[in-house]
Amino acid sequence: MSARAPAGGFARVDVSGALNLVGLILRYLSLAFALPAVVALWNGESLWPFLAAGALTGGTGWALEKTTVGRERIGQREAFFVVAVSWLVVAFFVSLPYLLSGQDQLASPLDAYFEAMSGMTTTGATILTDVDALPRGLAMWRQLSQWLGGMGIIVLALAVLPRLRVGGRQLLESELPGPEVERLTASIRTVARRLWLLYAGLTLLEIVVLAVIGWTGLDPRMTFFDAVAHAFTTMPTGGFSTHARSIEYFGAWTQWAIVAFMVVAGMNFALLFRALRRHGGAWRDEELRLYLALLVLASGVVLAKLLSRGLYEGEAAVRQSVFQVVSIMTTTGYTSTDFNVWPIFAGLVLVLLMLIGGSAGSTAGGMKVVRVLLLARILRRELDQTVHREAVVPIRLNGAALDERTARAVGSFILLYAVIFVAGALGLALTEAVASSHADLTWEETFSATATTLGNVGPGLGFLGPMGSFEPFSPISKGILIVLMWAGRLELIPVVVLLTRGYWRR
Repeated sequence: MSARAPAGGFARVDVSGALNLVGLILRYLSLAFALPAVVALWNGESLWPFLAAGALTGGTGWALEKTTVGRERIGQREAFFVVAVSWLVVAFFVSLPYLLSGQDQLASPLDAYFEAMSGMTTTGATILTDVDALPRGLAMWRQLSQWLGGMGIIVLALAVLPRLRVGGRQLLESELPGPEVERLTASIRTVARRLWLLYAGLTLLEIVVLAVIGWTGLDPRMTFFDAVAHAFTTMPTGGFSTHARSIEYFGAWTQWAIVAFMVVAGMNFALLFRALRRHGGAWRDEELRLYLALLVLASGVVLAKLLSRGLYEGEAAVRQSVFQVVSIMTTTGYTSTDFNVWPIFAGLVLVLLMLIGGSAGSTAGGMKVVRVLLLARILRRELDQTVHREAVVPIRLNGAALDERTARAVGSFILLYAVIFVAGALGLALTEAVASSHADLTWEETFSATATTLGNVGPGLGFLGPMGSFEPFSPISKGILIVLMWAGRLELIPVVVLLTRGYWRR
């Protein structure tokens, strides 16, 4: 139901209807606690953290639905409210098994919430210092939280962001030339179901591939548990691992297989669906071509730098450079080596890739490749019109002209992204200096911490590196990083909209 305006001129956001939908989300979330409970039972671990958390989540959802008035449809304002609030609320309930497990690493409510928010936003930043010490059930819950977050972002891209012309369906359904390509014009529910099936199918395929690698002896360290756990965090481009050394723990066959799935996970899911249904046509998409070109170019640059320093040789050099470039650009955040020892230039390339991110319509974070592409074309048009003032130069994507409102929104989004990035970096530097926990925080650590959380990547540079942890940050800094993860996953606008006066006024 759309927002209503009372006599005073203020729009009345239907909070009751929005909370009713949040309650429905929590009821569905309560079912997810069954999987880690089964894993815990199989391994002889305590079930009660998952049973209690599931009961509390389902009970809260049921109570919200009973005490609020549901609507068949909610308006645009309520949609923003639901998206922003649901991610905060869901992260709280995801954190409950961490708190109830009695694990010393997750004893602090703030630390447990940080880990839960990192999971649900598919960031992969962690406050854990000993991942291997987690019980199997809790480790699987940690992995599953990222898979659920990846499913949620697909719906966000379809249902909410299109209203703002900054992500969503306009960029998700980039026009492909040729009459043979069918646009996704079905209902949101139908489209979401299709993409969820694709998402689940790719996850299942990765489980099979990784399990076969383990069963055939190509990588004896890859167990079925690890195959499931890492498939749950590859497709959502999450990056949580069940081992402290991340993917470095596994062999070359596993690493190359995960590279392939990360590349796919960073692509536009609607484009993948069309390509599978129509048996091709994806290569004509300009964003896809630029995405793959950037992966190849960055991998080549990093490879040349690593070879010049003699850090690796042969296949290992190629694998390490390709793996880390793909992992960072797709914002997965897996690590196959400690890139803290790499030349600073290679580290800067990775930070740049953190900011760019993957394709629109994927589970990847960052600004998105298509926005960077469109920004370059907007800047080129401005230069052309500076020389030829009367020229009319439309901005085109895949041969179709974009309307000016969309072009302006893309520029505004990137500007907002830059402003929040700078504000986050300054906030971290200030709070850490005042807290004296990291008074000597380097600029690489500050910028990479901001880039990796805002872009939902995971690891950073320095003590935040691939084998590091966010645990040393002060409580206030952890709060800043939680907000950056939350805002970055929701693509900024739904969060910022709630802070404007216009949202609460007609």
